[in-house]
Amino acid sequence: MSRRYDSRTTIFSPEGRLHQVEYAMEAISLAGIALGVLATDGIVLAAEKKVTSKLLEQNTSSEKIYKLNDNVICGVAGITADANILINWTRASAQRYLFSYNEEIPVEQLVQRLCDLKQGYTQYGGLRPFGVSFIFAGYDEHYGFQLYHSDPSGNYSGWNATCIGANNSSAQSILKQDYKDTMNLEEAKALAIKVLSKTMDSTSLTSEKLEFATIQLKNGKVKYDLYKPDQIDVLLKAQVANTENQDQTQS
Repeated sequence: MSRRYDSRTTIFSPEGRLHQVEYAMEAISLAGIALGVLATDGIVLAAEKKVTSKLLEQNTSSEKIYKLNDNVICGVAGITADANILINWTRASAQRYLFSYNEEIPVEQLVQRLCDLKQGYTQYGGLRPFGVSFIFAGYDEHYGFQLYHSDPSGNYSGWNATCIGANNSSAQSILKQDYKDTMNLEEAKALAIKVLSKTMDSTSLTSEKLEFATIQLKNGKVKYDLYKPDQIDVLLKAQVANTENQDQTQS
């Protein structure tokens, strides 16, 4: 039955559904997982890296986490080519705001501008939705640290912790259980690694399969850190040590 209604983005099915938008979301559910955790002193973004070739320059290449502006970063899941187009558009939009008002764009306003563009691609003929979801992490002087999620339909929402991509329902369950409002950045890092270790398809976590980034305030300025492989290895070893200590304490 759906074949009669999925040939155009603008055709509603009798149930009121837009099948092309749902297909875009299905493409995202097959991508590597990406998650964000909001802490009291910053935000953690972590993601599963699907392309793990030894020929890649690991210190500079980024597949899932990108810097949009001096105060906003994002994690993506879905079609990378679609993500690149939207990331370039968002960066230009942030710079236009900076040129006009001589201050960094508020986080939610930047997210809303991008979602307006994405929504337009669901209502005009001859177009298709962008097959990518975003997790936005940013800081502004109005609302402090903020974490947002957006999908191909153009919807966006604010979160304390969220995830996108494969096995996101299992990851959401762990986040609901373990997230605390008083969590600091170090605890947020540990939670992110715990979620990835239980939801990724691989048996063991390595720096080749992960991307990790944080955004925090230092000396009153927003600082973005994209972790290098050796830094990720240190985090993973610390998490393993903490798990072993907990097991010994319980036994």
